[in-house]
Amino acid sequence: MSTDTIEVTLTQSPTELYKILKFEGLASSGAEAKIVISQGLVTVNGNVETQKRKKIVNGDVITFNGDTLHIIG
Repeated sequence: MSTDTIEVTLTQSPTELYKILKFEGLASSGAEAKIVISQGLVTVNGNVETQKRKKIVNGDVITFNGDTLHIIG
């Protein structure tokens, strides 16, 4: 499985994890994003993250379903 890396520029930092998944199209809705996070399917900086409202800041790396988001300033 290939991994795509997408660079994401935050307009507001910090931003909650579930919102980034929704806005970047990795989840179809905020509710779906919260579900996949709570199921342990998302990693932040290489660690499984189950906090839906985890604050994401510049430099963080989010991985979900074969996609990698690199948060930049």
